[in-house]
Amino acid sequence: MTIHRGIKLDCVWLGKVAERGMCRPSLVHPPEIRQLRDLTRYRRALVQDQARERQRVEKLLEDAQIKISSVLSDIFGVSGRAMMEALIGGERDARVMADLAERRARHKLAELERALEGFFTPHHARLLRMMLDNIDRMQAQIAVLDTSIEEAVAPFVHQVAQLCEVTGIDTTTAAELIGEIGIDMSRFPTSAHLVSWAKFCPKTHESAGKKKAKGRGQGNPWLGGILGRIVFGFSRTQTFLGTRHRRLARRMAPQKAVVASGNAVLTVIWHLLADPDAHFRDLGPDYYDSRINKDRKVRNLARHLQALTGQTILVRDGKVTVEPEAA
Repeated sequence: MTIHRGIKLDCVWLGKVAERGMCRPSLVHPPEIRQLRDLTRYRRALVQDQARERQRVEKLLEDAQIKISSVLSDIFGVSGRAMMEALIGGERDARVMADLAERRARHKLAELERALEGFFTPHHARLLRMMLDNIDRMQAQIAVLDTSIEEAVAPFVHQVAQLCEVTGIDTTTAAELIGEIGIDMSRFPTSAHLVSWAKFCPKTHESAGKKKAKGRGQGNPWLGGILGRIVFGFSRTQTFLGTRHRRLARRMAPQKAVVASGNAVLTVIWHLLADPDAHFRDLGPDYYDSRINKDRKVRNLARHLQALTGQTILVRDGKVTVEPEAA
């Protein structure tokens, strides 16, 4: 096997760069952070697998013309599980199965009876039994992982408390964030370095003196998923971050708004982890409105209205008047 001479020279050059310390080392977390990352990633994989298995259950029930998902908001609750267990046990009387409903579901007995009138066969029962067993098995594994994650994140309880102050972050999400980015922010000189490492900022390609935006790069997909869930969590809240996200979503594509909001979340996270005494303080949903110069906005709106209508519009002491047209 022959190696091209140019490749050899490149290898020699890269070896010299590494030998002389001209190449920055990659980010390698300490063992305790890597172990926490393994636990949180496996937990999320199990949650995703469990969600797919639940979708298979809904598809199987629809194949048997059982439509309880259109009546119950969660078919895997107490009422839904009791009805599915009855179906597996051989019960086919819709009224008897509907009577298994608990609490508020009992107000929908008539709808449940109609939804349970299907063609459920032993074939469906056999598949449904395996699917429910898989869901229960994964739920037990997730509970074990929750205990292991709680033990692994115990040394970082202060950082978890800091992160939980941010809107949209709970203890599970905080553990996932620590597992992905660690707690040592000295590896990132500024918050912009962390944002750039996570690829939550737009790339800029320059050619012939012209700059062209190319979207964001391909960063850590696990961290990207966490930030997406955080943004979705506060997108409808009456908080500063929620209001900011909605303002961004009105003037840009939804995915770009998520990236911009994730950028802001990462900036907040960097400041919290870089300073042990830092705390998150929400600025409130009216932060932007309280900083609007109302007189200037009235003048701008009056100028736009004048351009659209062609009439002369005057603004005096905050009041808008329309001058009558000359006869």
